[in-house]
Amino acid sequence: MRFAAVLNKDGGTLRTIDLEAFASRMRGTLETAGHSIDIEIVAGKDIVATLDGVASRRGIDAVLAGGGDGTISAAAARLMNGEKALAILPAGTMNLFARGLGIPQTLDAALKSFADGEVMAIDIATANGRPFVHQFSIGMHARMVQLRQKMEFGSRLGKMRASVRAAWATINNPPAMNVTLTIGEAEIKTRITGIGITNNLFGEGHLPYADDPAGGVLGIYVTVARRRGELIRFLFDVARGKWRGNEHVEIHQANRAVLKIHSTNRKVQAVMDGELVKLDRETTVEIHPRALNVLVPARAAEAKVA
Repeated sequence: MRFAAVLNKDGGTLRTIDLEAFASRMRGTLETAGHSIDIEIVAGKDIVATLDGVASRRGIDAVLAGGGDGTISAAAARLMNGEKALAILPAGTMNLFARGLGIPQTLDAALKSFADGEVMAIDIATANGRPFVHQFSIGMHARMVQLRQKMEFGSRLGKMRASVRAAWATINNPPAMNVTLTIGEAEIKTRITGIGITNNLFGEGHLPYADDPAGGVLGIYVTVARRRGELIRFLFDVARGKWRGNEHVEIHQANRAVLKIHSTNRKVQAVMDGELVKLDRETTVEIHPRALNVLVPARAAEAKVA
């Protein structure tokens, strides 16, 4: 295969390693296996322009993207409905999308798995036309990300600690929003503390990621928990993958959903694949079956087919 690698030197754990040495190992691992690779190491501010160029380049079979959630999401958006495959280096904090694809959780192990990996077609979702690979969410999650961005941290562990502090602050002052959610013929009007719409249903009993990345449905998770105890239990169940056992969570599935926000606040935000974005008053979320090619370890491809 012919690889083009784009490494965000400001993204995720790539900020803390010797990127030149890692790039050398990348080249050695893939070329030894008979592949070719071009590597670009760029600053975060240049990542989108670089991905635009790589995605349109001829003669490339796979784009190997390294960075945080924003980098992976941006790469997927540019490869959607195309023939090139996305190969994900797990350099984020939790790497939930990569986990769902069976990609090893260390950089070198992931790289080695791509040497004999296989391409498979999976789903990708959009919110008002903007692609996301993992989750679109409003309410509690957005509040937590907003608070975390105001904190200082310089490592993955530091980010996790900041996330815990942001979660506790959100529990003590939870958001509440009046929404209308249309799923098929059903229209739900309610006051929520959070909604997460995911690219396929999350599996049970583990961190929140999809067991089947080509399941063809959106997972729609609505919580109305408001009291401190309810919110603590909700976040605890999310971390354990015990969604269905939480009495304050409603779970729906569909291939399309329309979310309308009833609020006078013009600065309401959502989170898409870990990045804060402006929340429109009306958002249409849709799933696009098998619209993204990804490179996964051979054993993971066999397991998904089975």
